[in-house]
Amino acid sequence: MSFRNRCLIAGAEGIISLSVPLKDGRNQQLQVNEVLISKTENWQARHFKSIRSAYNRSPFFEYYQDELAVIYQKPFARLAEWNLHCLNWLKEKLEWPAEIRMTDTAVPFLASGWDDHRNRVLPKNYDLWNPVKYRQVFEERTGFFPNLSILDLLFNTGKEAGELLRHSLVQP
Repeated sequence: MSFRNRCLIAGAEGIISLSVPLKDGRNQQLQVNEVLISKTENWQARHFKSIRSAYNRSPFFEYYQDELAVIYQKPFARLAEWNLHCLNWLKEKLEWPAEIRMTDTAVPFLASGWDDHRNRVLPKNYDLWNPVKYRQVFEERTGFFPNLSILDLLFNTGKEAGELLRHSLVQP
C-alpha cells in the first residue's frame, strides 16, 4: 500500500482517507504510468464532497475551491495523469520552484545517482516525519493531526504553506 492513490485529510470526527480506485485493484505489478483509474464509482464527486465538508470553514478554502472543483470534474484515465495534474496545480499554488520531469524509461536508482525513497513514506510509517505545525480547523475538538495531505496545509495557511514547507526542509 502506498500514497500514490490516496491521501489523508482532517474531518470533524478525525482523519479521513481518500483513495482513488484502481482498475484491477492495488496489487498490480505495473509501471506507474500504466495504472488505470477504475470507472466503477464516482470517486471524484465523493472526494470533493469530503474535502468541501472538511475544509469549508478553513481560512483559505474559498480561495482554492473553484479551481479544485474543476480538477475534480476533469476525467482522468491513468493514475499518473491525475497525480501529475494535482502536483502541477499544487506546485503553482505553493510557488514551488522545483522542475517536474518525466522519463520515457525506468532508470534503476543505483545507476541514476539518486537515492531511492519510494518506500520511505508509506501509510504504515508516514508518521515518522517531523510535521509542520499550523492551526487546523477542528484542532480544538480532535487535536492536531500531523502529516496530512498538502491540501490541509494549503487550506489552513494559504500562500504561507509553501514557505512553511521550505523552512521545514532546511536542516538545522
